[in-house]
Amino acid sequence: MMDRQYTIERIARVLNDRRAPFIRKSMMGGEAFMVDDKMCVGIFRDALMVRIDPIEEENLAGKPGAERMTMAGKTMKGYLLIAPEGFDTNSDLEFWVDKCLAFNPKAKASKKRK
Repeated sequence: MMDRQYTIERIARVLNDRRAPFIRKSMMGGEAFMVDDKMCVGIFRDALMVRIDPIEEENLAGKPGAERMTMAGKTMKGYLLIAPEGFDTNSDLEFWVDKCLAFNPKAKASKKRK
């Protein structure tokens, strides 16, 4: 079982270390870290939710603890869920956050709701 608050603090620490300005936002029953108004990384259920370059998705989905994210039976392109054993070390968490930050400038922002 993942300690949600501890994981949030770890993610924030990595983003701060990378000097990535972020906003925390409750989203989809989880916690998202928004960078440049785009979902970058977060927590969903008991997993790390990462938004990565879809070009790298197949390769990254083979890493320990990683699986493609599905919602309502639909695979979410460019999103992976990482089980706690896949980001338990600081270097593993940093790897995933760095992948998210590398893709963030290319990611499309969600449409604003009216």
